[in-house]
Amino acid sequence: MGYLILLCLLFLPLPPMRYIILSFFILLIGACRPETYVPKPRGYFNIALPEKGYQHFEQAGFPYEFDYPVYGKINRDSNAAPLRPENPYWMNIDFPEMGASIYLSYKTIDAAHTFERLLDDAHELSYTAHGKKADYINTPSFDNGHGVKGVFYTVGGNTATRYQFFATDSVKHFLRGALYFNVPPNADSLQPVNDFLKKDMEHLIETLRWK
Repeated sequence: MGYLILLCLLFLPLPPMRYIILSFFILLIGACRPETYVPKPRGYFNIALPEKGYQHFEQAGFPYEFDYPVYGKINRDSNAAPLRPENPYWMNIDFPEMGASIYLSYKTIDAAHTFERLLDDAHELSYTAHGKKADYINTPSFDNGHGVKGVFYTVGGNTATRYQFFATDSVKHFLRGALYFNVPPNADSLQPVNDFLKKDMEHLIETLRWK
């Protein structure tokens, strides 16, 4: 339609004003040419990861000790004593700059908390809680050579936690750990931090000792 109007203006016996109008239509038609839209790939925030370094946790009365990152802060879990006297040795290793935490929950193996029951609970928390959203779950076992054995869970997909583990001597001690973020789960955006903190969880397991 624009080109038809332009042709009409060219042959109409109009005063010199037609040249101004003609120029306007030429600019208008040129500006209305369709452009090809190319969507940009989804971007994510770039998180600066700190340099690796570890410090030792050993506190009087605690039944375990281990190494944890220097950029992590140990805090008592809300489910621990004094709010929950039955859980005196629960704690969190918080990473404020990454919006992440490793939750550690400890139970003494006894008549009320048998090894079989704790083992079933650990499997259920990993499979039942994430089975509907998980793309896959890998369960390699480990043995750090110091009476610490267990399973390290890797949960694929947009799940609440990608890495979990339980460690035990199957007689007295049972420790469970899980990595969580305080943001909606997105496997792609969290992958760099997940992989970074996975190594810290593995180091914690390698240095874990019972007391």
